[in-house]
Amino acid sequence: MKKADVQEFFTRLRTGNPEPKSELNWTNPYTLVVAVSLSAQATDVGVNRATEKLFKIADAPQKMLKLGLGGLKDLIKTIGLYNNKAKNVIAMSRMLIDEYGGEVPRDRAQLEKLPGVGRKTANVVLNVCWGEPTMAVDTHIFRVSNRTGLAPGKTPLAVEKKLLKAVPDEFMVHAHHWLILHGRYVCKARKPDCPVCLVRDLCGFKSKTI
Repeated sequence: MKKADVQEFFTRLRTGNPEPKSELNWTNPYTLVVAVSLSAQATDVGVNRATEKLFKIADAPQKMLKLGLGGLKDLIKTIGLYNNKAKNVIAMSRMLIDEYGGEVPRDRAQLEKLPGVGRKTANVVLNVCWGEPTMAVDTHIFRVSNRTGLAPGKTPLAVEKKLLKAVPDEFMVHAHHWLILHGRYVCKARKPDCPVCLVRDLCGFKSKTI
């Protein structure tokens, strides 16, 4: 996609949604990193349903350890892969206490050391919590970037690197949210809703549903 088209692409997405927000519910850096780690292969709606009760009980690593593995599993059992996710959250909480004084580090490398936290989760936390210009490439962003021609790549990391180069600085803080929401509600996997798409004329997808 040409530089001018990228500028127009994000200008239109910004006009349609000037202040995009994460659809995951969270109250502090700890609850955010827990929510994002629980959201892998699960819907934000499903995660929010489970964490509504969980975060009233355990909104800090010390409280999560007090709740324990069994108690955590019971509260998140409606989420896919909850057994393994619960183990990671408990291990993450213990590591935060032992190595970071109970605080979530504002550093990608340190975040990625936490159990259950990969590059995508770390990028989400840095962006959503602290407003850093990171690009968390999930399935939606990967699809939109390739389908539109915005930043084609064979791997999430390749797409991330291309987006970081292609997206103008003025859009970087919100870019990953615009792309996620566009992929979730408009540029959907099975049948993109091209007739209502704000950027359809800029998109390189050959099989537009128009």
